[in-house]
Order: sequence, then structure tokens, then C-alpha cells
Amino acid sequence: MKIRYLHLWDATPAQAGRLQKQLSGRVRLEPLAHWPKLAAGLDCAFSPDKKYIAAAAVLLRLEDFEVVETTSAVLPVQFPYIPGLLSFREAPVCIAAVEKLRRRPDVFLVDGQGLAHPRRLGLACHLGLFLDLPTIGCAKSRLIGQYENLPIQKGASAPLTDKGEIIGSVVRTRTDVKPLFISPGHRITFEQAVEVVLACCTKYRLPEPTRLAHQFVGRLKHQL
Repeated sequence: MKIRYLHLWDATPAQAGRLQKQLSGRVRLEPLAHWPKLAAGLDCAFSPDKKYIAAAAVLLRLEDFEVVETTSAVLPVQFPYIPGLLSFREAPVCIAAVEKLRRRPDVFLVDGQGLAHPRRLGLACHLGLFLDLPTIGCAKSRLIGQYENLPIQKGASAPLTDKGEIIGSVVRTRTDVKPLFISPGHRITFEQAVEVVLACCTKYRLPEPTRLAHQFVGRLKHQL
């Protein structure tokens, strides 16, 4: 896959924060052109010594969840751990893994935040701008925002808000299991982001693309 490079990654934390604010204005929330047939999951993991970061991209066919393609990449860690700036640690290696895909996904599900971010540019947004494809943030925990309690049934959802603005959805993807925090990354609506994630969930809490990416990169990190 070809990637459009919007900027270099050698930024200081202060520069990174300013860049996020600038890029957030380029994120587009728009309906999907068609229901996705191919969905890619992206996840990262660090080597035991924290010197390297690995990423896996797992491409699935949504009609039967068959794995079409799996790629990975490993890079040295170049950016410090700072909450809110994780895309500067994780996006470069995710992009390196995506570049190896031979087929173009219709949508990316990213283990991380989308709009549900203090500067409205989580990892899924940042990647979406580089990939110029629909992306969804599928986070296992909340970074910011408030929400009301959810019913325990699978499919229950509630808006995630910050200062009166809807920034995502809290979604129960499995009955009586902790919800996921779903937010658009780029080129998808709030409603469609939830629909796609639920369509990707089988009997597990995580949607299949990110669940399989998590498993793959988890094995990879122990080889570093």
C-alpha cells in the first residue's frame, strides 16, 4: 500500500502537541462510500526491554472472517511515553506494517483512540490522515470523556462526551463484559464506527481484526 507522508516524526513533545492540534482540523467525519468487505486490524507491542516496538496488520474478509493477509514491522522506539502523544510512538511502526499490505483495506480498526482524545487526534485519526482511508479507534480503556452506565447486553451503547461535545461511543461488544471505547478516526461517522465494530465482533470482547492483530504482535514481541 502507498502512504502519503504528512510530516516527519522527529518532533519534541511540545512540537508534537502543536502538530496534533493542526492536524485535527483535517479529520473528516463522513459516511462510508460502501459497506466494507475487507477490514484490517492494527495493534502494537513493545519488546521486553522497551527498546523496540512491533506492529501487526491483519486483513480479514468480513463475510466469513477469513484472514486474507498478515504483515508486521519492527522499529526502535524513538519517542518517550507521554499520555496523549502515543501516536508519535506507535504510528511510524503501524505505517511500516501497513505499507507491506498487498491489498487495500476498506476500513482500519486501530487499537487506540480516534477523536476521543484531548486534542481530537488519537492514533486512529493520525493514521487515518496518513492512510487517507476510513479508520476507527477501538480502545480498551477511556482516555477522556464521560458517559452514563450501560445495560449489560451486547450492543448497548452510550455517547462519550467531553465538555459537551460527543467524541465517541461506549459500546458493549459482549454481554456482561467491560465495554470498548469506539471513536471515529477518519472518513467514517460515529454511527458507522459502532456498526462496523459490532459487525466485526464474534464471541469475544475485541473485534476480530484487532483481536488477531493483538495475538500476532504479542507473539512477535517475544522474539525481539
